[in-house]
Amino acid sequence: MDYTIVKVNSLIDWTGIQVLPIDKVLWCENPGIRAYGQLCYDEENLYIHMNATEKNIRAEYTAPLSPVHEDSCLEFFFRIPGSENYFNFEINPNGCMCLKYGPSRAERIDIVKSDAIEYFNIHINRSSEGWELFYKIPLRFLRFFQPDYRFAGSLYANLYKCGDKTVKEHFLAWAPINTEKPDFHRPEFFKELRFE
Repeated sequence: MDYTIVKVNSLIDWTGIQVLPIDKVLWCENPGIRAYGQLCYDEENLYIHMNATEKNIRAEYTAPLSPVHEDSCLEFFFRIPGSENYFNFEINPNGCMCLKYGPSRAERIDIVKSDAIEYFNIHINRSSEGWELFYKIPLRFLRFFQPDYRFAGSLYANLYKCGDKTVKEHFLAWAPINTEKPDFHRPEFFKELRFE
């Protein structure tokens, strides 16, 4: 499950970047949905591309911090080494984001940006087969939380596809989670992603 986050210097060619298959079906029957994620970076941003093949897309929420996990949702949770806290980026096919930060589900703070779509450069492409998501996480944003942070070493992360109120409720992950009930907020199951 080794993954290296490659450095890019110009326009990103996602066809040449390693795929993280979001293929661990958890706490439900196989919904027939496929998903994957990809990551790369440059001096100023971490770039994320996620893709979901699902025909029955649900996209109800549009307000920041809405419970987008009830919609068709792609999620990237990660922790920076040296911190007990993790970020959870959850985005639906409307580009609506739920973004929080903290050590656990119960102790997170809400991060609200009225210009989140512009700030994180969120782009969505939808088709009859599914949808894909592109966004970036600026280094300057991460430095609000860890002032000396730079893209080096590792991140500890997991990537998810879910939809609590979709036609077929589903929970998929890149790295397995060993719990009896649905719970993506388990940083102890995050896996290492290394910067090139």
